[in-house]
Amino acid sequence: MSNQAEGIPAAATPAASAGPVVKTKGKAKAGNEPRSIIWLKGLILPAAILLIWQLAGELGWVSETMLPTPVQILMAALELLLSGELLGHLQISISRAAIGFLLGGAIGLLAGLAVGFSNRVEHTLDPSVQMLRTIPHLAVTPLFILWFGFGEFSKVLLIAKGAFFPLYVNTFLGIRNVDAKLFDVARVLQFSKWKQITQLILPAALPNILLGVRLSLGAAWLGLVVAELMGSSEGVGYLIMDARQFSQTAIVFVGIVIFALVGKATDSLVRFLEKRWLKWRDNYNG
Repeated sequence: MSNQAEGIPAAATPAASAGPVVKTKGKAKAGNEPRSIIWLKGLILPAAILLIWQLAGELGWVSETMLPTPVQILMAALELLLSGELLGHLQISISRAAIGFLLGGAIGLLAGLAVGFSNRVEHTLDPSVQMLRTIPHLAVTPLFILWFGFGEFSKVLLIAKGAFFPLYVNTFLGIRNVDAKLFDVARVLQFSKWKQITQLILPAALPNILLGVRLSLGAAWLGLVVAELMGSSEGVGYLIMDARQFSQTAIVFVGIVIFALVGKATDSLVRFLEKRWLKWRDNYNG
Protein backbone atom coordinates (compact mmCIF):
# COMPACT_ATOMS: atom_id res chain seq x y z
CA MET A 1 0.00 0.00 0.00
CA SER A 2 1.41 3.43 -0.93
CA ASN A 3 1.95 6.24 1.56
CA GLN A 4 -0.50 8.46 -0.25
CA ALA A 5 -3.12 5.79 0.12
CA GLU A 6 -2.44 5.66 3.88
CA GLY A 7 -2.71 9.44 4.14
CA ILE A 8 0.92 9.91 5.22
CA PRO A 9 2.41 13.20 3.91
CA ALA A 10 5.22 12.70 1.44
CA ALA A 11 7.59 14.91 3.52
CA ALA A 12 7.34 12.45 6.41
CA THR A 13 8.77 9.52 4.44
CA PRO A 14 12.45 8.54 5.02
CA ALA A 15 13.37 9.45 1.44
CA ALA A 16 11.82 12.90 1.70
CA SER A 17 13.52 13.59 5.05
CA ALA A 18 16.98 12.82 3.67
CA GLY A 19 17.91 16.52 3.77
CA PRO A 20 17.57 17.04 7.54
CA VAL A 21 19.35 13.71 8.16
CA VAL A 22 22.39 14.86 6.16
CA LYS A 23 22.45 18.14 8.14
CA THR A 24 22.40 16.23 11.45
CA LYS A 25 25.36 14.06 10.36
CA GLY A 26 27.35 17.16 9.40
CA LYS A 27 26.75 18.68 12.82
CA ALA A 28 27.90 15.47 14.52
CA LYS A 29 31.13 15.48 12.49
CA ALA A 30 31.78 19.09 13.50
CA GLY A 31 31.42 18.13 17.17
CA ASN A 32 33.81 15.16 16.87
CA GLU A 33 37.03 17.05 16.28
CA PRO A 34 40.33 15.17 16.30
CA ARG A 35 42.12 15.05 19.63
CA SER A 36 45.08 16.93 18.22
CA ILE A 37 42.86 19.90 17.32
CA ILE A 38 41.30 19.91 20.79
CA TRP A 39 44.77 19.87 22.37
CA LEU A 40 45.92 22.72 20.17
CA LYS A 41 42.89 24.81 21.13
CA GLY A 42 43.65 24.20 24.80
CA LEU A 43 47.25 25.35 24.32
CA ILE A 44 46.37 28.70 22.75
CA LEU A 45 45.70 30.60 25.99
CA PRO A 46 48.72 29.30 28.01
CA ALA A 47 51.01 29.81 25.00
CA ALA A 48 49.83 33.42 24.66
CA ILE A 49 50.37 34.05 28.38
CA LEU A 50 53.88 32.55 28.27
CA LEU A 51 54.79 34.63 25.21
CA ILE A 52 53.62 37.89 26.82
CA TRP A 53 55.37 36.91 30.07
CA GLN A 54 58.66 36.21 28.24
CA LEU A 55 58.49 39.49 26.32
CA ALA A 56 57.74 41.45 29.50
CA GLY A 57 60.82 39.94 31.16
CA GLU A 58 63.14 40.53 28.20
CA LEU A 59 61.98 44.13 27.83
CA GLY A 60 62.66 44.77 31.52
CA TRP A 61 59.07 45.53 32.45
CA VAL A 62 59.29 43.23 35.50
CA SER A 63 62.15 42.39 37.84
CA GLU A 64 63.84 39.01 37.26
CA THR A 65 64.06 38.51 41.02
CA MET A 66 60.34 38.99 41.48
CA LEU A 67 59.16 37.30 38.28
CA PRO A 68 61.72 35.31 36.26
CA THR A 69 60.90 34.60 32.63
CA PRO A 70 59.58 31.19 31.48
CA VAL A 71 62.95 30.47 29.86
CA GLN A 72 64.77 31.12 33.15
CA ILE A 73 62.33 28.85 34.96
CA LEU A 74 62.83 26.16 32.33
CA MET A 75 66.62 26.42 32.67
CA ALA A 76 66.34 26.13 36.46
CA ALA A 77 64.13 23.04 36.05
CA LEU A 78 66.61 21.44 33.65
CA GLU A 79 69.48 22.13 36.05
CA LEU A 80 67.60 20.50 38.94
CA LEU A 81 66.57 17.61 36.72
CA LEU A 82 70.10 16.90 35.48
CA SER A 83 71.52 17.04 38.99
CA GLY A 84 68.90 14.51 40.16
CA GLU A 85 67.75 16.83 42.93
CA LEU A 86 64.30 17.42 41.44
CA LEU A 87 63.48 13.74 40.95
CA GLY A 88 64.61 12.93 44.49
CA HIS A 89 62.31 15.56 46.04
CA LEU A 90 59.47 14.62 43.69
CA GLN A 91 59.69 10.95 44.57
CA ILE A 92 59.44 11.71 48.28
CA SER A 93 56.47 14.07 47.77
CA ILE A 94 54.59 11.53 45.62
CA SER A 95 55.20 8.80 48.22
CA ARG A 96 53.83 10.99 51.01
CA ALA A 97 50.80 12.04 48.97
CA ALA A 98 50.04 8.47 47.89
CA ILE A 99 50.22 7.04 51.43
CA GLY A 100 48.14 9.88 52.85
CA PHE A 101 45.56 9.64 50.06
CA LEU A 102 45.22 5.87 50.38
CA LEU A 103 44.81 6.13 54.15
CA GLY A 104 42.38 9.04 54.20
CA GLY A 105 40.55 8.03 51.01
CA ALA A 106 40.01 4.45 52.15
CA ILE A 107 38.62 5.55 55.52
CA GLY A 108 36.46 8.19 53.81
CA LEU A 109 35.09 5.64 51.35
CA LEU A 110 34.25 3.12 54.08
CA ALA A 111 32.68 5.79 56.30
CA GLY A 112 30.66 7.15 53.36
CA LEU A 113 29.38 3.67 52.52
CA ALA A 114 28.43 3.00 56.15
CA VAL A 115 26.61 6.32 56.54
CA GLY A 116 24.99 6.02 53.12
CA PHE A 117 23.54 2.57 53.78
CA SER A 118 22.36 3.16 57.35
CA ASN A 119 20.31 5.97 58.84
CA ARG A 120 21.38 4.86 62.31
CA VAL A 121 25.08 5.24 61.43
CA GLU A 122 24.34 8.57 59.78
CA HIS A 123 22.66 9.95 62.90
CA THR A 124 25.59 8.79 65.04
CA LEU A 125 28.58 9.63 62.86
CA ASP A 126 27.67 12.34 60.35
CA PRO A 127 27.19 15.34 62.73
CA SER A 128 30.68 14.87 64.20
CA VAL A 129 32.26 14.37 60.77
CA GLN A 130 30.58 17.48 59.37
CA MET A 131 31.87 19.50 62.32
CA LEU A 132 35.43 18.21 61.81
CA ARG A 133 35.17 18.89 58.06
CA THR A 134 35.00 22.64 58.65
CA ILE A 135 38.33 22.74 60.53
CA PRO A 136 41.03 24.05 58.15
CA HIS A 137 44.40 22.37 57.67
CA LEU A 138 46.39 25.22 59.15
CA ALA A 139 44.34 25.12 62.37
CA VAL A 140 45.24 21.51 63.17
CA THR A 141 48.83 21.64 61.95
CA PRO A 142 50.25 22.94 65.30
CA LEU A 143 48.32 20.23 67.13
CA PHE A 144 49.71 17.50 64.86
CA ILE A 145 53.24 18.84 65.45
CA LEU A 146 52.71 18.79 69.22
CA TRP A 147 51.36 15.25 69.16
CA PHE A 148 53.54 13.62 66.51
CA GLY A 149 56.46 16.00 65.96
CA PHE A 150 57.86 16.93 62.54
CA GLY A 151 58.23 13.33 61.38
CA GLU A 152 56.59 11.55 58.47
CA PHE A 153 53.62 10.39 60.52
CA SER A 154 52.29 13.90 61.14
CA LYS A 155 52.69 14.75 57.44
CA VAL A 156 50.85 11.63 56.31
CA LEU A 157 48.04 12.28 58.79
CA LEU A 158 47.66 15.85 57.55
CA ILE A 159 47.39 14.62 53.94
CA ALA A 160 44.95 11.87 55.00
CA LYS A 161 42.76 14.46 56.74
CA GLY A 162 42.46 16.38 53.49
CA ALA A 163 41.70 13.27 51.44
CA PHE A 164 39.07 11.90 53.82
CA PHE A 165 36.25 14.43 53.61
CA PRO A 166 35.65 14.79 49.81
CA LEU A 167 35.40 11.03 49.36
CA TYR A 168 33.23 10.64 52.43
CA VAL A 169 30.75 13.34 51.42
CA ASN A 170 30.48 12.29 47.76
CA THR A 171 30.11 8.59 48.57
CA PHE A 172 27.37 9.42 51.06
CA LEU A 173 25.53 11.68 48.61
CA GLY A 174 25.97 9.22 45.74
CA ILE A 175 24.25 6.43 47.65
CA ARG A 176 21.45 8.62 48.95
CA ASN A 177 20.76 10.09 45.50
CA VAL A 178 20.05 6.73 43.85
CA ASP A 179 16.69 6.95 42.08
CA ALA A 180 13.97 5.27 44.18
CA LYS A 181 12.35 3.93 41.01
CA LEU A 182 15.33 1.63 40.54
CA PHE A 183 14.48 -0.08 43.82
CA ASP A 184 10.95 -0.74 42.52
CA VAL A 185 12.50 -2.39 39.48
CA ALA A 186 14.78 -4.41 41.77
CA ARG A 187 11.78 -5.61 43.78
CA VAL A 188 9.99 -6.64 40.59
CA LEU A 189 13.09 -8.56 39.49
CA GLN A 190 13.39 -10.03 43.01
CA PHE A 191 16.97 -8.86 43.58
CA SER A 192 18.56 -9.97 46.84
CA LYS A 193 20.00 -7.33 49.21
CA TRP A 194 23.55 -8.10 48.05
CA LYS A 195 22.51 -7.88 44.41
CA GLN A 196 20.81 -4.53 45.04
CA ILE A 197 24.02 -3.17 46.56
CA THR A 198 26.47 -4.51 43.96
CA GLN A 199 24.35 -4.21 40.81
CA LEU A 200 22.14 -1.24 41.60
CA ILE A 201 23.30 1.11 44.34
CA LEU A 202 27.07 1.11 43.85
CA PRO A 203 26.97 1.49 40.03
CA ALA A 204 24.45 4.34 40.39
CA ALA A 205 26.64 6.02 43.03
CA LEU A 206 29.87 5.48 41.09
CA PRO A 207 29.86 8.92 39.36
CA ASN A 208 29.73 10.64 42.75
CA ILE A 209 32.37 8.33 44.20
CA LEU A 210 34.77 9.05 41.32
CA LEU A 211 34.11 12.76 41.73
CA GLY A 212 35.04 12.32 45.37
CA VAL A 213 38.28 10.59 44.33
CA ARG A 214 39.19 13.55 42.11
CA LEU A 215 38.48 16.05 44.87
CA SER A 216 40.33 13.90 47.41
CA LEU A 217 43.42 13.84 45.21
CA GLY A 218 43.35 17.63 45.01
CA ALA A 219 42.92 17.90 48.77
CA ALA A 220 45.78 15.43 49.29
CA TRP A 221 48.11 17.64 47.24
CA LEU A 222 46.97 20.67 49.25
CA GLY A 223 47.69 18.79 52.47
CA LEU A 224 51.09 17.79 51.09
CA VAL A 225 52.04 21.42 50.49
CA VAL A 226 51.00 22.39 54.03
CA ALA A 227 52.80 19.36 55.50
CA GLU A 228 56.06 20.03 53.67
CA LEU A 229 56.00 23.75 54.33
CA MET A 230 55.46 23.30 58.06
CA GLY A 231 58.82 21.64 58.55
CA SER A 232 60.59 19.23 56.26
CA SER A 233 64.07 18.48 54.95
CA GLU A 234 62.90 16.71 51.76
CA GLY A 235 60.16 17.03 49.18
CA VAL A 236 59.00 19.62 46.66
CA GLY A 237 57.57 21.80 49.44
CA TYR A 238 60.97 21.88 51.12
CA LEU A 239 62.55 22.73 47.77
CA ILE A 240 60.24 25.75 47.51
CA MET A 241 60.93 26.90 51.07
CA ASP A 242 64.69 26.48 50.68
CA ALA A 243 64.68 28.46 47.42
CA ARG A 244 62.59 31.22 49.02
CA GLN A 245 65.19 31.76 51.71
CA PHE A 246 67.85 32.44 49.04
CA SER A 247 65.50 34.47 46.79
CA GLN A 248 65.75 31.83 44.03
CA THR A 249 62.38 32.69 42.56
CA ALA A 250 62.87 30.53 39.47
CA ILE A 251 63.17 27.40 41.64
CA VAL A 252 60.06 28.45 43.58
CA PHE A 253 58.21 28.53 40.25
CA VAL A 254 59.65 25.12 39.34
CA GLY A 255 58.17 23.65 42.52
CA ILE A 256 54.78 25.26 41.86
CA VAL A 257 54.75 23.97 38.28
CA ILE A 258 55.67 20.47 39.50
CA PHE A 259 52.71 20.50 41.89
CA ALA A 260 50.42 21.65 39.07
CA LEU A 261 51.66 19.03 36.58
CA VAL A 262 51.48 16.08 38.97
CA GLY A 263 48.08 17.21 40.25
CA LYS A 264 46.78 17.46 36.68
CA ALA A 265 48.23 14.04 35.81
CA THR A 266 46.45 12.34 38.72
CA ASP A 267 43.20 14.13 37.89
CA SER A 268 43.47 13.03 34.24
CA LEU A 269 44.01 9.44 35.37
CA VAL A 270 40.74 9.47 37.33
CA ARG A 271 38.92 11.08 34.38
CA PHE A 272 40.25 8.29 32.16
CA LEU A 273 38.85 5.72 34.57
CA GLU A 274 35.54 7.62 34.60
CA LYS A 275 35.25 7.32 30.82
CA ARG A 276 35.93 3.59 30.94
CA TRP A 277 33.70 2.76 33.91
CA LEU A 278 30.82 5.11 33.13
CA LYS A 279 30.26 4.24 29.47
CA TRP A 280 26.66 3.39 30.27
CA ARG A 281 25.79 7.03 30.99
CA ASP A 282 24.29 9.33 28.36
CA ASN A 283 26.02 12.66 28.85
CA TYR A 284 25.78 16.05 27.25
CA ASN A 285 29.04 16.54 25.35
CA GLY A 286 28.62 20.21 24.45
